[in-house]
Amino acid sequence: MTVRDPKQWRLLETGLRRAAENFAIDRALLESHQAGTSPHTLRFLRFHPSALLGFHQNVEQELNLDYIRAHDIDIQRRLTGGGAIYFAPEHLGWELFLDKAVLGTADMTVIARRICEAAAAGLSSLGVDARFRPRNDIEVDGRKISGTGGAFDGDSILYQGTVLVAFDVERMLRVLRIPAEKLSDKAIASAGERVVSLQGLLGSPPALDTVRQALATAFGQAFGALFETESQLNPAELPLYEDALAEIDCNDWIYQRNRPETEAPMREAIHRCRGGTLRCGVVLDEPRQRLNQVWITGDFFAAPRRLVVDLESALRNTALVDLERNVGRFFDGYPVQMMMLGPDDFAAAIRSAVASVPEPVDG
Repeated sequence: MTVRDPKQWRLLETGLRRAAENFAIDRALLESHQAGTSPHTLRFLRFHPSALLGFHQNVEQELNLDYIRAHDIDIQRRLTGGGAIYFAPEHLGWELFLDKAVLGTADMTVIARRICEAAAAGLSSLGVDARFRPRNDIEVDGRKISGTGGAFDGDSILYQGTVLVAFDVERMLRVLRIPAEKLSDKAIASAGERVVSLQGLLGSPPALDTVRQALATAFGQAFGALFETESQLNPAELPLYEDALAEIDCNDWIYQRNRPETEAPMREAIHRCRGGTLRCGVVLDEPRQRLNQVWITGDFFAAPRRLVVDLESALRNTALVDLERNVGRFFDGYPVQMMMLGPDDFAAAIRSAVASVPEPVDG
């Protein structure tokens, strides 16, 4: 098979795995695809019970760690942005590793629509009325059945989604960091009205092979692709997988966006916008009206992955009167892809944090 033949794709089924293994495969495939040593690929994957963070999220802010530890649920950080999710063996993951030439655009909003509409067509072939909902969800009658997201690496993209074949809404809510008072029967029922599974729609869960075939057929039709089925990584991908697993199967990777240690009071705020949710914390030098430290996490999509870390570094010691100008200058000189998100959203998140009441310092 020619690696870059736009019509010849690999269909890769990697089975039920630990979260770290699944994400190490993701990184290996993305890096190998970018290097030209992997074909365009549709991958299907499943997880042992796992709490999965978006790349920019903070563990303690998003997850109920007491419940997760008590129920032996794995924690991992994705390569892509977005929100925290609970992934169980009865959920089916799908991923596309493609390049911009196949997609015909580098606009993530356009890419999300095209891929999600293909996935929705596949799910609809199972007997449900699935439709794309901007910015990156697939829904049935207003209820979410699949969340998706993507990340670029050079000319290559990883775009991934989850299909809820069956779904335990109460467990999902208990995994996420939701106040106990919001875990009432009424709250659980309300969440169940916003999310739905194929089992809930069809009365019984379809076989996973049936769902895989429906999605593969739809992607093949949408992109004019023919598939060759494989179950193993190729020789170029295997060493990349081993290197990636060594890096991400550890606490340094998982907890990298934890709140920074500081003896000064931190001001925090949440900024919601079309592109997602930004959580921002700032340590302010009040006499000089300067930002000593900025900390940004949240549910959003932005590439490259180190964008947020670089922005935080660039804004240290920024005078508040220069905030918007300095944010604009940073993005003017930084190659970035974002989904429905702009520099103004980051500046607004920081302004909201500055205007908030500082947290008291312990001790």
